[in-house]
Amino acid sequence: MRDRKKVLASRRISWFDKRTLIKQIMECASTMVDRLYTPDSSTKLRLPLYMQPVSAGFPSPAEDYIEGKLDLNRYLVKHPAATFFVRVVGDSMIDAGIHPKDMLIVDRAILPTNGKIVIAVVNGELTVKRLRQVKEKLWLMPDNSNYQPLQISAEMDFLIWGVVTTVIHFV
Repeated sequence: MRDRKKVLASRRISWFDKRTLIKQIMECASTMVDRLYTPDSSTKLRLPLYMQPVSAGFPSPAEDYIEGKLDLNRYLVKHPAATFFVRVVGDSMIDAGIHPKDMLIVDRAILPTNGKIVIAVVNGELTVKRLRQVKEKLWLMPDNSNYQPLQISAEMDFLIWGVVTTVIHFV
């Protein structure tokens, strides 16, 4: 059984090497996934989309022109069959704008590449980290200097579930 795990792990590492991926998971506490959700594409809620951008500086005159209706499912979910949502626990990705209790939209149809934020399974634990490749090593990187990167080794049970496409953060 242990030999089989090593072979599977080496195949996963090779798959990432071919696509120039590398990353590490934090050694200490990290940002983890609390719950998984799937999109409900049967819901249709079309909200007004104003053509006039909102000024973050000086106020601009109000515009009564609505460009159209916006369906957030269509806007945020590009591949419904390959998309899921996760709620975040922890603060290892806070410098990337990912905070505890945020909701992440994750797309499994997108190829995980160097620098992308991914949902990974490491030794049975779901985590969110930035994927990094350095030479021939794969790392999962936290975006918080209080945490250490984790190098992925052949002995680890490692799998990338998908690429984070959107962070939903309530203010």
